Amino acid sequence: MPRKPNYDRDELINRARDLFWKSGWAGTSLKDLEAALQMKPGSFYAAFGSKEALFALAMEKYAQDGRARLKDLAERNGPIKALQRFPEMVVENDEAPAKACMLSKTLLELHAQNHPLAQEANQHLLKMEANFAELFQEAQTAGDIAASHDPMALARRYQSDLLGLRVSAEREGVDAKAIASEIADSLDRL
Repeated sequence: MPRKPNYDRDELINRARDLFWKSGWAGTSLKDLEAALQMKPGSFYAAFGSKEALFALAMEKYAQDGRARLKDLAERNGPIKALQRFPEMVVENDEAPAKACMLSKTLLELHAQNHPLAQEANQHLLKMEANFAELFQEAQTAGDIAASHDPMALARRYQSDLLGLRVSAEREGVDAKAIASEIADSLDRL
């Protein structure tokens, strides 16, 4: 009978997510992962199979967490207030290993190599864009946004603004909180 692992798989995925988010695919070695997860190579491979498989799990966790935060915000505040609050949340998260989006970082790093993880990152970004579009549609239904706007076009622009915000938050001398406020304020004009 196989032994039950003596580790919390979700906790290990969280730690791997943070390491990959900070250092990227190429910047994270197997030795780095083994050290961060406190696992020997055999245990690592038995638990996750490969660095690529663990990276995919880490991206999935990152994307799920982002969608859950957005959903929670919308349930507590309504769609338009959630969309206005989300940019501020992004730049105020001091516990995050990086301000830039893990998915966009992965897409930029691996797209030129046509790496399958780049396509996975893009799929996660498309799901988030669809979540934004749903909120814009709900805001339209509630009368908070004019019916003349295309919710999908608003979602694409909003996501683009967020990705730019997150890159700006990594830069020295940039007031990312002011940019987040500008994004939020722009929604009042829709």
